[in-house]
Amino acid sequence: MTDFLVLAAILLAALAALPVLAVRELVALARGRRRGGRADRLRTVALLSGLGALAVYAWGALHLLGAVLTAEDGGTDSSPLIPCREGGIERALQVVDYDVGYLPLGFTCVRSTGDDYTVALPGYVNPAFAVLGLAAVASGILARAAAERADGRAPTADRTR
Repeated sequence: MTDFLVLAAILLAALAALPVLAVRELVALARGRRRGGRADRLRTVALLSGLGALAVYAWGALHLLGAVLTAEDGGTDSSPLIPCREGGIERALQVVDYDVGYLPLGFTCVRSTGDDYTVALPGYVNPAFAVLGLAAVASGILARAAAERADGRAPTADRTR
């Protein structure tokens, strides 16, 4: 039940943040606050990359939420765990539990033999989240340095105390 609540909270936060941030950027572009300088372009890339990372993470969390709901369903035809059947029925018959990972996202079927396998998540989610997240951080750092250079100040990393 805890996994369900955590995944539901992640999805609600993403659903609230994505439109707010996207509208904020569109309003800023429409009002002309983005003058087209290097720092502004990098800020836009950082925001869009961050929005993409958040959207991909929310998509993966939605897949996990479905897998958790299916695994916790119980009742007829609930054993072996339905999400774990993706790995083959022979493997699924030895499943004794499951584990949900949040960073990286994953639904892991725990077998009695000690070896585990991951299912229920598209293979592109974690790599796309990592690439978009790194792009957002890198372009955010570059945008700050470009803005400081444009203001005639030395970038923060170069300053001495």
